[in-house]
Amino acid sequence: MQITPVILCGGSGTRLWPLSRQSFPKQFVPLVGNKSLLRLTLDRVAWSGQPPLCVAADEHRFLVADAIESGGQGGTLLLEPAARNTAAAMALATLQALRDGDGSELLLFCPADHHIPDAVAFADTVRQGVAAAQAGAIVTFGVMPTFPSTAYGYIAQGEPRPDGSRGVARFIEKPAAEAAQALLLQGGVLWNAGIFLASAATLQGALQRHANDIWAACEQAMAAPKEESVGRCRFVRPAAEPFLACRSQSIDYAVMEPHDDVAVVPFQGQWSDVGSWNAVADLAPADGNGNRVQGQGHALRAANTFIHAPHRPVVALGTHDLLIVDTPDALLVAQRDHAEQVKDVVAHLAKSDVPQAAAHRRVARPWGWYDSIDTGARFQVKRIGVKPGASLSLQKHHHRAEHWIVVKGTAEVTRGQEVFLLSENQSTYIPIGEVHRLHNPGKMELEMIEVQSGAYLGEDDIVRLEDVYGREPKPQ
Repeated sequence: MQITPVILCGGSGTRLWPLSRQSFPKQFVPLVGNKSLLRLTLDRVAWSGQPPLCVAADEHRFLVADAIESGGQGGTLLLEPAARNTAAAMALATLQALRDGDGSELLLFCPADHHIPDAVAFADTVRQGVAAAQAGAIVTFGVMPTFPSTAYGYIAQGEPRPDGSRGVARFIEKPAAEAAQALLLQGGVLWNAGIFLASAATLQGALQRHANDIWAACEQAMAAPKEESVGRCRFVRPAAEPFLACRSQSIDYAVMEPHDDVAVVPFQGQWSDVGSWNAVADLAPADGNGNRVQGQGHALRAANTFIHAPHRPVVALGTHDLLIVDTPDALLVAQRDHAEQVKDVVAHLAKSDVPQAAAHRRVARPWGWYDSIDTGARFQVKRIGVKPGASLSLQKHHHRAEHWIVVKGTAEVTRGQEVFLLSENQSTYIPIGEVHRLHNPGKMELEMIEVQSGAYLGEDDIVRLEDVYGREPKPQ
């Protein structure tokens, strides 16, 4: 039986601020063993043997493509014009599966930002749900609870089914502390992990029955999507107007709760939705005083303190029950019992127009990345990394000049009518208004220092004349 993994890559990037941000949500952050949660999810479903189908925001398309291609894979990216929750995301994926097949294949829906270290146990659990899915049920996989969490929804298990799964008696929304404790005491409940297995035909019928307006909007959006191939990946863009008119609702509310043929299979292994800094802290080993350290952190006379310090030494002296998260442009210090309120911090910063609320100093681009090292009146300094074989757009600037210094690799520079190579320790100058392009012709990453100078240094002062990444050229 063919099982296609569908990875739901949505996420706002607020709960793990300042490491995760709107422009770089937690599923793309290298949190575990220098791998992102998305890459770990792709590894976890590789046993299916099928290329992944990822549903993601258009602005994150190259982050998703990079994660897929870093494993030597290809796949399909369904690019949402806007976030419309899991019901719409799953409807898009179902419609794409129906375009590519006959509806009989099974779709395995997995959030991109969960951590499940035992991939073998996960695969075995999914296989236990195949019979129920082939029989027409929507199968969900519940996690055996280890404490009375108020952050997760619960699934009350029903009677055993002939296919080896169990029925679902009811779904329970995130309970208060006393109710969560009571649920664990009564037994027979699982955490709702938001992982589902069903055929495309089953999902089509369920969505048409319980959320036909969502299905109809997505069906219209997928009537004639735009497609393009970039590297090993296929980008599929639904029509924006009908999709933007779609209401936002979770699949749990829209389909799972009212549907009458839902089965559940318990997962016995370790699972985390990595939904707070406390959850991230729990991924690191603790010392004798309960301190957990990642990177260059040092905990002295401290207890139950978590330090995330990948870039520089960070010392916690005499602290208790703290979360300390250091990044190049923002620092979070919080009591551990306030971890769930980090998203309120992001809202406060956004209201105050603090740019670090949404974006990192280091910004991912389809060709590589740039890091704004320093800025001042009429100047800005950036480190720029260009992937092997990649090129920036052919462009010009109306308000700034640029000085380029190569520090690693080889650069092919187009400047006006000239095309020439620069090696390490060589430099060039791009005058205001000059047409130019930067290309990496080598097999290793190109890294350079760019010094911009001029009256205006905003990113919108780019006139693209040619671009291989589908970004619209700007008028001259």
